[in-house]
Amino acid sequence: MSVNDISSLFSFIGGLGMFLYGMNIMADGMQKTAGSKMSQFLGMLTNNRLMAVLLGALITAIIQSSGATTVMVVGFVSAGVLNLTQAVGVIMGANIGTTITAWIVSMNQLGDAFAVFQPAFFAPLLIGIGAIFMLFGKKQKMKTAGEILVGLGLLFIGLDFMSSSISPYTDAPVFSEAFRLLGSNPILGMLIGALVTALLQSSSASVGILQTLAMNGVVTTNAAIFITLGQNIGSCVTAMISSIGGSRTAKRAAVIHLTFNMMGAVIFGVISFVLFSLYPLLAAHNITSVQISIFHTIFNLTNTALLFPFANQLVKLSGIFVPEDKKEPVATDEESETMKHLDERIFESPAFALETAAMEVVHMGQITMENVRRAMDAVLTKNADEVEDVYKTEQTINNMEKMLTEYLVKVNNLSLTERQKLIVNDLFYSINDIERVGDHAENLAEQAEYMVQHNISFSETGESDLHIICETAFKSFQHSIEARRKGDMDDVRKVSQYEDEVDTLEEELREKHIERLSAGKCDPSAGVVFLDLISNLERISDHAYNLAGYVKDEM
Repeated sequence: MSVNDISSLFSFIGGLGMFLYGMNIMADGMQKTAGSKMSQFLGMLTNNRLMAVLLGALITAIIQSSGATTVMVVGFVSAGVLNLTQAVGVIMGANIGTTITAWIVSMNQLGDAFAVFQPAFFAPLLIGIGAIFMLFGKKQKMKTAGEILVGLGLLFIGLDFMSSSISPYTDAPVFSEAFRLLGSNPILGMLIGALVTALLQSSSASVGILQTLAMNGVVTTNAAIFITLGQNIGSCVTAMISSIGGSRTAKRAAVIHLTFNMMGAVIFGVISFVLFSLYPLLAAHNITSVQISIFHTIFNLTNTALLFPFANQLVKLSGIFVPEDKKEPVATDEESETMKHLDERIFESPAFALETAAMEVVHMGQITMENVRRAMDAVLTKNADEVEDVYKTEQTINNMEKMLTEYLVKVNNLSLTERQKLIVNDLFYSINDIERVGDHAENLAEQAEYMVQHNISFSETGESDLHIICETAFKSFQHSIEARRKGDMDDVRKVSQYEDEVDTLEEELREKHIERLSAGKCDPSAGVVFLDLISNLERISDHAYNLAGYVKDEM
């Protein structure tokens, strides 16, 4: 091997590295740009299968990997965010979305007539502008745009490096012999395509490499077709690995992806084999990167159109391949449900991971809100049964705080925008405030228990006053959770309004109660309990004000 050969090899490896890294940071930047829309994406996950297909295509176009999208789908299914019927649509759409990268790569040949239109020509400019945006941009949007430009530029330069390193060897017999063999043996061609994709963990990347070879005129049509079909099968490997150790439903989602792609590959493989047998000249003709993009797009669109009506059958088929496991644990409490929802496979998309965390913080808040209501009822009705329920739920809230904290620590280590980092910090503070509200609910329950044990009761005026402040404090906390759930400024304002009312009430009731004690109109032991109750209610309202403040800061 000569020095030139070694240099070409280094150029190819370096080009491949720039291509993969460029694709990665471009996708990262696009995810950040779309981060604010992720909640809307989640809201679109309905039983409308066509909408699910469009959503799958959109997400994959953003993150540039159908494998990563499917891994997220497996995570969503495992977390209970998606059912299998919805998952089928998203998986189908993911295959369509992955064609975007192929068209980006094809731009090198689409612009052959005018050198200025070739991506490699303006790629350095993209990197230069992108670097300026990243280094000197004041706003996060400009920095993110810089990431996308740098990624796109590196992707194009990487492709140019790979193409240039191969071009001197286009006449080498090894290429013609290799692609002749792959073209004449459909199974071998598919296996190679699947293997390369499995190793790279991205069908977009493996198709891009095939297109680079095609740019140099060394890839035959039949070989390209069979390899591309294999690449679609290989994209399933990541999701299959991800589902290992997951729930039965998660495994079924991965099997649906594999079944869908294999069915399409077999159908197109048989048709292509027959066609190439009838027209050997077509089979031996060198294919271009644009033509690979066209086939890749036609295959995924046609496969989706063919199998779309049979989505329910695919779900049933997955049930046969993955039979029910009687030993599989079923989540029966809120803590288990939360653990299930916090699926780390969703980390494939930091924006989705953050949204999931926010949803579970709301879930924790709703559980705490019910516990506050239960504790207040225990106080007002002296119900000992509700006291025990408050204690049990408080333990659940404590455990949820621990799980959410651990999850948020991991989310915080992902690639996030400055605003997303702010939200993560606010969620940390939020779960602490919610847990403290849970503690105050427990304090209320303890006072209710003490009242039952010592037969303590309040005057009619005292009970009426207590009922008013209970309701006001509860409304304050309720609207703070709604503010986080909806991101609505109206709820934030209502929290502030109720918090002022609680503060005023607490001060007034304390003075009135002390007056009653001084006048001998109230039992001292009842007075101590009353003051402790209104103090806890005021603290609940304070924490609600904090929760609303975090939401306000994010707007």
